[in-house]
Amino acid sequence: MSTVHRFQRSQPCLTDKTHTGRSRITGFGWTSSNWSGYAIKGKKGAFRRISAEWTVPYVKPTAKPTYSSAWIGIDGFRNGSLIQTGTGHESVNGTVHYYAWWEILPEAETVIPLPVSPGDLMRASIVKLSPGRWCIRLCNLSKRWTFRTIQRYNGPQTSAEWIMEAPQVGGTVANLARLSSVHFRCCRVNGKSPRLVHANGGIMIQNKITVAVPSSPNAKGDAFTVKRLYPKGLSQAYLKRPVSIRTQASGILKKPSIKYKHS
Repeated sequence: MSTVHRFQRSQPCLTDKTHTGRSRITGFGWTSSNWSGYAIKGKKGAFRRISAEWTVPYVKPTAKPTYSSAWIGIDGFRNGSLIQTGTGHESVNGTVHYYAWWEILPEAETVIPLPVSPGDLMRASIVKLSPGRWCIRLCNLSKRWTFRTIQRYNGPQTSAEWIMEAPQVGGTVANLARLSSVHFRCCRVNGKSPRLVHANGGIMIQNKITVAVPSSPNAKGDAFTVKRLYPKGLSQAYLKRPVSIRTQASGILKKPSIKYKHS
């Protein structure tokens, strides 16, 4: 597990307005410099519970620091509030670190001091217990531990999301880690399938290059995969057809035999 630091690591979705119109050509609803995955919007107070499972990805060590997080949250999409929990996966000084965390903006993240390894199956939930009182729960099903905390939160509850993020480090959005695909499954909001559609998805563009893209949701609208891309040339936001990625049938990943292309 990584050394425990207290940084504000996550940010609300930083929408890339430059590519917003062109992203619709691909069939996705939004683009961002720090988020990729699925987000849904609603009226104030619409979302009071969110949950999902995902498998911790493998990260390729890099000479320069690179970072990534996989998480679920309420708010942060089209507003500045956010309550969330997830896993972090990063390469710093050539060493890869994996860890669990929770965060409520604008406060810094809190690292959960329990073991996390690539390939672990995680289950997370965030539940409103009463006005201003929330339960954050994160389980490592592979290592058989459960973390639970009760926190105060008074955000507008107007969005819910399942995200792979390039977090904020040193006040700026970090370069996204070179990692295996992240598969989200059993996505639920208010206890039901969110019935995700392609237009709820968003792609991550850094330095005019698409670096992460979600698959289409499965038939039930409650599972999808976010894939790290290593493109050459024009951003996929400029393509004239949707990006197609196969969603994995299982949330258990084996260590991938990926040949990484160094920048």
